[in-house]
Amino acid sequence: MPARAGARATDSLIAPGYLGGARFGALLKCPVVHKCSRQTRGGLAKSASFSLCPSLMSDHLLPRAAFLRGAVAIMPLSLATAPWGLLAGSMAIEANLTPLQGQGLSSIVFAGAAQLVAIGMLKGGAGIFSILLTTALLTSQHLLYGMSMRSVISPLSGRWRVGLGFLLTDELFALTSQHDKQQFNRWYALGVGLTFYIAWNLFTLAGIVLGRSIPGLEHLGLDFSIAATFIALITPVVRNVPTVVCVAVSLFCSVLFSYWQLGSALVLSGLAGMTAGFLCNKLYRGRE
Repeated sequence: MPARAGARATDSLIAPGYLGGARFGALLKCPVVHKCSRQTRGGLAKSASFSLCPSLMSDHLLPRAAFLRGAVAIMPLSLATAPWGLLAGSMAIEANLTPLQGQGLSSIVFAGAAQLVAIGMLKGGAGIFSILLTTALLTSQHLLYGMSMRSVISPLSGRWRVGLGFLLTDELFALTSQHDKQQFNRWYALGVGLTFYIAWNLFTLAGIVLGRSIPGLEHLGLDFSIAATFIALITPVVRNVPTVVCVAVSLFCSVLFSYWQLGSALVLSGLAGMTAGFLCNKLYRGRE
């Protein structure tokens, strides 16, 4: 194709009427488009080269593909929390909550450990203030998660920040915390969070149904799935000395404080572990 004819063909392809106004603005910023256009004007490209521009062909497929990758990545952890969800649903029934109230805990609170503790406190007759304070302390790590992910979340629109903030769990943080601004994909994070949310609510529903027909599910040892899930989350990130110290101190303190029957054993052991890890990290970097 002559260079002049190739230029006219390229201009016709990038015309606003061909792609639409919104797409046209994004197209002009695409470096691949500029490269294709320059090559065509120079007579180096063939007639079909621009129409197969990779960035344009994958633009519609990328969100769906990223969402599916996130859904597949979280699937093992979603299945691992099945006993946990069954336990949450059955305990809600044992605490004389209605099925709607039990399901509402998973739909609105969406925090496994906090739900189990809150249900246990409800069953024991604790006051609403004590329950709110305890659940706030148990889920306080989400504040640290949010601060850690602020650099990749803050550029997003308000609805994305609110949505991903609601879906933020230990599992979501474990799968996305290593991503920087270039690697982070909001659709991948949505696939992780939404898939886990749906799975958790389905398992809770199953626990509610089974809890009404098979009483005493909480005595089957299903709560071990909580420890198993967190072991699977923590093990891959234990890669340096400060992290090992943090985990070791947290484990030791949790056993010790539980033996002493302290009411806030979990929170105190977590704070002790984070403090030890922080101090070790300071000393470790100071020697380098």
